[in-house]
Amino acid sequence: MNRFRFASAARQRGVVLIFSLIVLLILAIGAVALLRSVDSSLLSAGNLAFHRDLVNQAEQAVASVMTEFRTTGLPLGGGLTTTNTTADVQTANYSATTLPTNSQGVPLVLLDNAAFAAAYTAADLAGRTSDVTIRYVIDRLCAPLTVTASSSTCVQSTGLPTGGTANRNTAVAPPSATIYRISVRIDGPRSTQAFLQTTFTKPD
Repeated sequence: MNRFRFASAARQRGVVLIFSLIVLLILAIGAVALLRSVDSSLLSAGNLAFHRDLVNQAEQAVASVMTEFRTTGLPLGGGLTTTNTTADVQTANYSATTLPTNSQGVPLVLLDNAAFAAAYTAADLAGRTSDVTIRYVIDRLCAPLTVTASSSTCVQSTGLPTGGTANRNTAVAPPSATIYRISVRIDGPRSTQAFLQTTFTKPD
């Protein structure tokens, strides 16, 4: 009888050990999964922070280029005049016609470094740090046939006032302005990349 009791107690202790090992294994797997999840979250948060910083820098570059284009027509000394925008200017990263884009609306020339180097010669803008570069192109939203012709087939802002029509003088034609588009690609650390695009007008 005592022998039977000792054997039964030994078997019970063996079963408890097996369950303890299984629990330890589950806890170890959970700890590894938790660490990997934390690492992924930190990486994602860091990438989002880099992306936000790149967007802020790109917005400043867009504002600077737009202002210079409207006032002097010489983005970064590119040789583009305010009165002659009907011809491509390589040194100003300027296209007098609408550039082909991908399905997201990004000009294809911004996605291909070789194509960009073959088409434009203006240097990339410097970011706040040495590992940030800003590249831009400006295109006039016009059909290719209007490069040297009038802008009658270009995308234009009509300048129509908003609101009611009671005080609107319909006999006076509203001013129009050709619409230009600036597209920016900004490259940053950790292979972070962002694209910005906006349109603006300049009186013809």
